[in-house]
Amino acid sequence: QVQLVESGGGLVQPGGSLRLSCAASGTIFRGNAMRWYRQAPGKQREWVATIASGGSTNYADSVKGRFTISGDMATKTAYLQMNSLKPEDTAVYYCNLLLQRAVLVGSTLKYDFWGQGTQVTVSS
Repeated sequence: QVQLVESGGGLVQPGGSLRLSCAASGTIFRGNAMRWYRQAPGKQREWVATIASGGSTNYADSVKGRFTISGDMATKTAYLQMNSLKPEDTAVYYCNLLLQRAVLVGSTLKYDFWGQGTQVTVSS
């Protein structure tokens, strides 16, 4: 079993900054990438940023230039530095570990694992 736990969320004023952390525990499988997603009220979950095992990063257009993803694939940790926050950034932020290969957990074939989410609220 793999568990991912996010932390660092909270209430911040527009223009402020937050740093989110994601830590893995339990049975650790080889990861191919770590990703951050978010889900705003009344919206579907959307992809925010990815860091691959080789260190390359990608960002959604909505956060490009403001957010920075970093991580350590060996320890299965990931971070999201969020600057110049806007009210539209308000959402529950989720960490996701993409495995190098699928694994069988019980009778279910798993390709990735999700954290429980951490709330980020940007408001004055």
